Amino acid sequence: MLNATVQQALNDQIQKEFHSAYIYLSMSAYFEAENLTGAASWMRKQAGEEQEHALKIFDFILDRGGHVALQAISQPAAEYASSLAVFEDAYAHERKVTQSIHDLYALALRENDYPTQVMLQWFIDEQVEEEKTSSAIMAQLKMVGDSPAALLMIDRQLAARAGG
Repeated sequence: MLNATVQQALNDQIQKEFHSAYIYLSMSAYFEAENLTGAASWMRKQAGEEQEHALKIFDFILDRGGHVALQAISQPAAEYASSLAVFEDAYAHERKVTQSIHDLYALALRENDYPTQVMLQWFIDEQVEEEKTSSAIMAQLKMVGDSPAALLMIDRQLAARAGG
């Protein structure tokens, strides 16, 4: 069974993962409004992945005999200055999530909670990929600057990554 401290931290992480989904859905809406449907689809897929992450923790808590306590999700930003600004925000957000996962892992270590450490290893690996991907897209957007043709090419690449 989970101890109360780890359980609360995992419930907090569920909220953060669902909030991440909201952030990515808001980013998707921004890209739809900008007629960048590839980026919109990519962000929608990211939102789905964040929901899966939340449910992975949700199920873990239940599997360990714990209690899930869902928390309120705050409203994400709705306006962005540019496509680059969106991916800068996405990258900064992923770095925050990484830190949160690392903090959770450190807590599991302190509490000698080995099953939680094992479960969190998947998230640690996932965050390496998430930061790498958002950083790479951000770097490409910085390279192309204000070129509409290049932005459309990146949008097409994002559509392919999203499977759309």
